[in-house]
Amino acid sequence: MGTMPPGSGHAEDWCVKEQVDLIVNDAAEVVTVAPDRDSPLDGRPLTGPEMDDPAVLPGGALAMRAGQIVAVDTSERIAARFEAPAVCSARGGTVIPGLCDPHTHPVFDATREGEFDMRARGGTYLEITRAGGGIFSSVRSLREAPVERLRTRLVERCDRFLACGTTSIEAKSGYGLDLATELLALELLAEVGAAHALDIDPTCLAAHQIAPEYKHDRAGYVRLVAEQILPEVARRGLARSADVFCDEGAYTVDEARTVLAAARDLGLALRVHADELAPVGAAELAASMGAQTADHLVKITPAGIEAMGRAGTAPVLLPATCFSLRLREYAPARDMIDAGLAVTLATDYNPGTSYCPSMITVVSLACGLLGMTVAEALTASTRNAAATLGLPGVRGQLKAGAVADLVILDVSNHLFLGYQVGWNPVAAVIKGGRVAWMRHGFG
Repeated sequence: MGTMPPGSGHAEDWCVKEQVDLIVNDAAEVVTVAPDRDSPLDGRPLTGPEMDDPAVLPGGALAMRAGQIVAVDTSERIAARFEAPAVCSARGGTVIPGLCDPHTHPVFDATREGEFDMRARGGTYLEITRAGGGIFSSVRSLREAPVERLRTRLVERCDRFLACGTTSIEAKSGYGLDLATELLALELLAEVGAAHALDIDPTCLAAHQIAPEYKHDRAGYVRLVAEQILPEVARRGLARSADVFCDEGAYTVDEARTVLAAARDLGLALRVHADELAPVGAAELAASMGAQTADHLVKITPAGIEAMGRAGTAPVLLPATCFSLRLREYAPARDMIDAGLAVTLATDYNPGTSYCPSMITVVSLACGLLGMTVAEALTASTRNAAATLGLPGVRGQLKAGAVADLVILDVSNHLFLGYQVGWNPVAAVIKGGRVAWMRHGFG
């Protein structure tokens, strides 16, 4: 409250409003994903019943300054307290936190739509891989591709993520499978990430498969990853995490343990592609190594769930991959939620088994295939996903002090995210307190 100027009448009729950079108002709902809104800000994930509480503020608005959220309140109270040079109306839509995608493979050259058709005709994942398709097809095309084309295509994919409401991603290498090409993929992620509105948390997945030239020397390639590729990646600061595909037809548990131990010794966080195709004990391995995440988990056992719960390893579930692979079995999301795990969702965006850049589509699939509620799926795609990323600031929730990443949807409430399938409801994306993308005609 400022001092009352002479002759102005009652003191309550005049006050100095706080200056902010941007106000978003006129929302039917602001979905804060902050049921602990009265507690100090922190980035912890939500578990159990908290996942089903999206903490909706009807008629809400937000004030932002210097890339952070200053206040979340009703539109009337925000208007009374703040003024800004830029105001964006949600037009009666729904505002949610910026979506976070904690499992993507965006550095590739050629798409693999032919493999989808092969699966539709009865081919299995392992049959396609053994015939030289799958990951090995992407390795060949990436190694042969001009760098400028790879850069251009990566930028286009980042643009697509943003237009789908995703503001932060984890992005893996893994289609190089040699020192030079793995480094190139991570260099491209660093270059594009520095210039693009989308934030990128990089992961080295040199242990995606055994490189084709090491087909008859598996131990030799494991040593290459552990003793040459990962040390050089760490020395150059190109990745925060290392990942390994531990499953039938990929790395054995012992091979994966060697890779993870080397990565841990180098100070890298750990992620594991785990138990997608068979229950090989990868979830238990991830837990025993202190991995931040174990991903896929279609074939996880009760012992794996228990081990991950004890270790605090987050399950990253990928229903779009199950859909693309035409699987009849899905990760047991309900069992994981009931066990108190911080369930997380991701697209697994890649050229072969999940050509899906949209976390909103993943929310719909999680509701339809995994048996999650809309609130649980939204929590898993925002706050819980953000907790697995190594990016600065608190993300994935709309609360004072959090990073000002949010999405305006042209639907009247958040339940449409499970109910409505088939088109993109994103009207505008606010990234770091600035409008980063807006649908033509919305502004």
